[in-house]
Amino acid sequence: MSTTVDDTKTSAGWSVRKRPAAERGRAEHGWLHARFTFSFADYFDPDQMGFRSLRVMNNDIIEAGGGFPTHPHKDAEIFTYVISGELEHRDSMGNGSIITAGNLQYMSAGSGVRHSEFNPSKDTPTELYQVWLKPNQSGGEPLYAEKKLGDRAPNNALTLLLAGQPKGDATVFRQDAEVSFGRLDAGAELAAAADNNLPHGWVQVIEGEVEVLGQTLGRADGLAISDHPEAFAIRAARNSKFLFFRLS
Repeated sequence: MSTTVDDTKTSAGWSVRKRPAAERGRAEHGWLHARFTFSFADYFDPDQMGFRSLRVMNNDIIEAGGGFPTHPHKDAEIFTYVISGELEHRDSMGNGSIITAGNLQYMSAGSGVRHSEFNPSKDTPTELYQVWLKPNQSGGEPLYAEKKLGDRAPNNALTLLLAGQPKGDATVFRQDAEVSFGRLDAGAELAAAADNNLPHGWVQVIEGEVEVLGQTLGRADGLAISDHPEAFAIRAARNSKFLFFRLS
């Protein structure tokens, strides 16, 4: 799926589309403050149905003691990055753990899984991103993995988290895509190389401010990049963290 908002053409001829944080959908449930990059739950915008295999990009704040009771998923590649606070996870595969700030959890729902997610703190909110991608296959055994990033992710580099094929320390998942975590110091930049097999991209800023293909992205802004035929730079105007997706 791809969004249908107007593209901005770059000088090189490919297109970018900014998804400003302020224009996202929202839900307020007392214990949950949610912002939706794409249509989700009661928020529906026919122009924001996802991008390529990306289907959900939710930025949630869960108040102390709040959470999602046990619920099912099927045929979805799901990962959660904890920005601040902690997230307690339990699932029907027998996994149970607390994901702390700066770390990531991955779950492939496969043929079906049930899980719950709660903020275990009595006084501190939890902020996170939860991202879903459509799998490149139906069914299969559910899968689970955790990645401890924290301060281990190097500065001024991309750390590959998930990949469709074995590659370095990345967790293999069920999509023809790659997901990386980026950390840049103010004034630094890195090059995102072209990949003919994964010619589309999405940048989602966690914190800070970056410049990509003529677009300035602040906290929680997203950018869709279509058919980029050559490398491009990601530059940081301030100390920044972001997610970078390569998509088929």
